Amino acid sequence: MSPAPENVPLLPAAKPCTRTASVSGAVFNVSTSIIGAGIMSIPFALKVLGIIPALVLIVFVAFLTDISVELLLRFTHSGDSTTYAGVMKESFGPIGSIATQICIMITNLGCLIMYQIIIGDVFSGNKEGGKVHLGVLQEWFGNHWWNAREFSILFTLVFILLPLVLLRRVDSLRFSSFVSVVLAVVFVGISSVMAIMAIFEGKTKSTRLVPELDEETSFFDLFTAVPVLVTAFCFHFNVHPISSELHKPSNMIIAVRIALLLCAVVYFVIGIFGYLLFGDSLMSDILMNFDQSADTTGALLNDVVRLSYAVHLMLVFPLLNFPLRSNINELLFPKKAPLGTDQTRFLAITMALLVFSYLAAIAFPNIWYIFQFMGSTSAACLAFIFPGAIALRDVNGIATKKDKVVALGMVILAVLTSIIAISININKALKSNH
Repeated sequence: MSPAPENVPLLPAAKPCTRTASVSGAVFNVSTSIIGAGIMSIPFALKVLGIIPALVLIVFVAFLTDISVELLLRFTHSGDSTTYAGVMKESFGPIGSIATQICIMITNLGCLIMYQIIIGDVFSGNKEGGKVHLGVLQEWFGNHWWNAREFSILFTLVFILLPLVLLRRVDSLRFSSFVSVVLAVVFVGISSVMAIMAIFEGKTKSTRLVPELDEETSFFDLFTAVPVLVTAFCFHFNVHPISSELHKPSNMIIAVRIALLLCAVVYFVIGIFGYLLFGDSLMSDILMNFDQSADTTGALLNDVVRLSYAVHLMLVFPLLNFPLRSNINELLFPKKAPLGTDQTRFLAITMALLVFSYLAAIAFPNIWYIFQFMGSTSAACLAFIFPGAIALRDVNGIATKKDKVVALGMVILAVLTSIIAISININKALKSNH
């Protein structure tokens, strides 16, 4: 990608901000934003696509993500806005701003609900496919009213998530983000050790290097795995909050590239070893497979894997809550003082989000179709379609011909892939109802 022209300031002097965040802190915050729940679905993507196409797709999506973030930052620095919605407003007016805010709200709120569902699954189990999967608390203490899903999620919400979401600055989360990344590495490490032990013991499951296409699986069915990877690499809603706190905003792209490399490696490892460990019995939620494998891998390791993942999601939760809360405030109260200066409004939006996400997590115990739908719609818009559209619009006249060609290709690719994935999912849903 071409560098920004020299006469374009990295950030206008009129943008007041406290810039104390370090590059390392930004790397951990970006990495935590990326990994999220995506790590859980990557092994299933390998099962659907086969090992080679899935790994190629991981690299390709990471590469496109780097391009889209670079475009987004460059066009932000050439204008007057410091938010994603603001940049879209400069390019497309109020409609662009509202579309961005709605996509961020759909993506982040959906993820927050899903995180609570997974946390509930880990602690209190679930029922899927006609089988009962015990949670860690049931395994340890048996079934009681106090370790039911409703209470385990509520306890987590009040005593762990609430203190984290009450922090006013993204950079305040750098230490929890560091712990979150470490826990993700623990999850990947233990899974890898299990897989390596299974390889030496000759207990690995059969895997496919390329997908099997038959009467039940067509070429277009493979596109249903793409939204999972798009969602797994979508963190664009946090680009502006994180970069605005860096001492040098130009360092943001460095932090992004380090984080993308780190996360791609993590996805590589968990994808390959998770697939080797469980083969065709792999479920879309790999944690359910760890629940089933106590006889071969040990109950203690299973519990460590599940708990490390649950705590990881708890620490990712506030990073997604931050931009969600900011966009709701910007949409509902555009002329009010900044959210951080109004404690009543800050607390009201924060509590409303927690209560709504909690009730939704209890009401909808399984949202995998919604997860795929997010990757085909709101996440695809935030990650690729909107950054490409901003470059094509080029209101400040800084885009090169190469920028516009790359942006157009990115938009077309994202739109076509999303349409195919949505169509296949709708078709599958209609068939299952007949």
